[in-house]
Amino acid sequence: MSTTQSPAQSPAALTPAEVIDQLVAYGVVPVIRNSSAELARTAVGWLREAGYGTFEITMTTPGAVGLIEELSAEGDALIGAGTVLTPAAVAEVVKAGARYVVSPCVLPKVAAACRDHGVACLMGALTPTEVHAAISAGADAVKIFPASTVGPAHIKALKSVFPGVRIVPTGGIDATTVASYVAAGVACVGAGGKLVDEGLVKKGDREAILAAGRQLLEAYRAAKAA
Repeated sequence: MSTTQSPAQSPAALTPAEVIDQLVAYGVVPVIRNSSAELARTAVGWLREAGYGTFEITMTTPGAVGLIEELSAEGDALIGAGTVLTPAAVAEVVKAGARYVVSPCVLPKVAAACRDHGVACLMGALTPTEVHAAISAGADAVKIFPASTVGPAHIKALKSVFPGVRIVPTGGIDATTVASYVAAGVACVGAGGKLVDEGLVKKGDREAILAAGRQLLEAYRAAKAA
């Protein structure tokens, strides 16, 4: 039986602030980046079984917009779009049903488009200057990417000077490292390749994906409860 958390109301009805609150409540955001929509769809299905209620579908996945539309229409998960680089792409994914938009870098025009379309915006940053630029551009939260290159100590240092910023590290986070990121003060975390191993999906190894997904969720929740 699935243990997926459900939003208190339809994802389509959530305001940008409520979307961020929901991501924080979920704790872990799977970043779905696969070589085909079919593989991505399979990964989402398995991770739903593992207890996940939100998915960031990256625009680098072939057929991403169609998949966002399909998943959003099902209405039981909070769907976002990742690697969004232009205002036109914002319009496209929002029309498909995405409720949050993630970029790998600071793009003020993307942030403005998110405001115009009423969706939450997470902008990618790494340095203090970039974090400030992301917030100044209108980001609702800041994605620290790639987190694995700087680690939890960097996140803790950023939080010390930006205590009110919701920071979402992504890249290289798994069940063995997530507790240190939680301790550093993150709002939630994103997990991609460490969570959605394409080789395992291609092999049809559902149990391995389920195990990795559950381990990460359990480790995150244990760290939050500590």
